[in-house]
Amino acid sequence: MNYQRLGSTGIKVSRLGLGCGNFGGVGSAPAFFGMGETEAQARELLDRAHDAGITLLDTADAYGGGRSETFIGNWLKTKGPAVRDQLVVSSKVYNPIGPGPNQRGLSRVHILRQIDASLTRLATDRLDLYLIHEVDPETPLEETLRALDDCVRAGKVRYIGASNIEAWRMAVARGVSDLHRLARFEWVQNSYSLLDRAAEREMLPLCADQHIGFTAFSPLAGGWLTGKYRSAQYPDGSRMTLRPEPYQHLVTDRVFRGLERLADAARARGVSMDALALAWVLHHPRVDGAIVGPRTPAHLDSALAAIDLVLSAQEAAELAALF
Repeated sequence: MNYQRLGSTGIKVSRLGLGCGNFGGVGSAPAFFGMGETEAQARELLDRAHDAGITLLDTADAYGGGRSETFIGNWLKTKGPAVRDQLVVSSKVYNPIGPGPNQRGLSRVHILRQIDASLTRLATDRLDLYLIHEVDPETPLEETLRALDDCVRAGKVRYIGASNIEAWRMAVARGVSDLHRLARFEWVQNSYSLLDRAAEREMLPLCADQHIGFTAFSPLAGGWLTGKYRSAQYPDGSRMTLRPEPYQHLVTDRVFRGLERLADAARARGVSMDALALAWVLHHPRVDGAIVGPRTPAHLDSALAAIDLVLSAQEAAELAALF
């Protein structure tokens, strides 16, 4: 495993992070709580990730209705403090965790409740990384940042960051933090893949200019870049059968043609499609790491091959041109 310093912070993360969004559910969607990986399956994935040198564990308070954090916490209890000290544990706050109007968002009351709830479920005294999961236009930005600053000052959080955020809002947030001497967002976690390059327009240039860390979620575009979707016929239990809305725009002949060419490029190199697609994401100089969400240890082993796959600038440009 390779490790990379996260932006201008002092912490290093594994280039691949284990996404735990399917532990006990399918992301934050209440309709799928209790589905996804069982606790036994989650432990198997955590063991394999740890053996491979993956140190970054990525979860959220709402994943599986809290089951994801609980599964990780139970696993950490069996491993002891020596393993915990090797890991970089990251969680998020924003999505609804109950029906009440104050059980969601980025208000001070919700953040301060949820940090303690997350620490309890994760069986740890601190989070190395803590992200806002979405932006919350209904809550003043300064209120959110002051609450997160309190978490840092209390020793419950080491670094804060933002997910699903626009470049302009990230710049404004850092300005507010600097103005009021508050902890500031040190990294961003946004979608980035061969099929979603929006981050290249504004976010990655901002990260380069301000030395902000960047970790990519959905680097395989919800499984589209693994080769499982070659036509509009989807395997049972796949995201396109459970939660297709975020990926419906990919159902085009142009994308399917690009996937065929990506498969040809992977075969020519003797690697899997997902390893090649991940290597392309990690090739970008501003990407510190990529979050993968394998369903099985075999899926994880396939993704790990990306670590040793080095692309030239010309090869990366040729892959980008496929889509």
